[in-house]
Amino acid sequence: MLPVVSYQIADSIDIKSFKAVSNEGIYHFDADELFYKTGPESYVYVFKYGVVCFLNTDEEACKVFLEKIAPYCKNPFDQPLSEEFQVEANARENRFGYNKIEIVNADTETLRLIMLNVSQSVALDYFLDQTNLLLEETNSQTLLLEKKGKLAISGKSLKMYIGRTLNLKNRIAENLYIFDSPPETWEDENLNKIDVGLKKTFDLQERFRDVKEGLEIIRENLELFKDLLQYRNSTVLEWIIIILVSAEVVNILIDKLLKL
Repeated sequence: MLPVVSYQIADSIDIKSFKAVSNEGIYHFDADELFYKTGPESYVYVFKYGVVCFLNTDEEACKVFLEKIAPYCKNPFDQPLSEEFQVEANARENRFGYNKIEIVNADTETLRLIMLNVSQSVALDYFLDQTNLLLEETNSQTLLLEKKGKLAISGKSLKMYIGRTLNLKNRIAENLYIFDSPPETWEDENLNKIDVGLKKTFDLQERFRDVKEGLEIIRENLELFKDLLQYRNSTVLEWIIIILVSAEVVNILIDKLLKL
């Protein structure tokens, strides 16, 4: 049994800089990822979207590697998210189970594909958590709007909230590629079947759709909040103008009375 564990340790990892100081054992790399072969059946996979995945690597070696890569992480997490998976090699046929896969041929490309899907899953956990936090904030405002008929949020707070939402949407947009099938699956029927099976096992497409729908709900609510805030500000401005005009009228009347 080959254990796989994937960690979301930060918002992002500087792949280029880390490769410059850690290039021993690299099996595959590009601008977005580094894949290391660290033993006969041991691998480490690093992704720019803040995920590090280990296959058949003992706990101490994982700890040492995570400490080594920490300086190259942007916005590291105090408590990393993680996901575990099991790979059983030399099976009679490829079979997918809960938190486990049985494979006939445990070659490097097949194991890399498995690690990729586990890493995509933990990345989706992170995006879902962030989306749900934004939804909770949105729901609290809509609940107040329902009960009191007004927003309990200032213009500055709304702008900060819009900024957090846009940052999350931008990070997801930048990393949309992570949910695509790798080019290797286009040319290898066996790899393609494993990739499709793993995506179903982890519910990747459904969970990704949940993230997109959640962000769309947030966007619609933000548009409403913005319109209400603009109306509130315009109403305040109208009252200021009315008060200033009234004050000017009073001053004119007072001047005329004094001249009588």
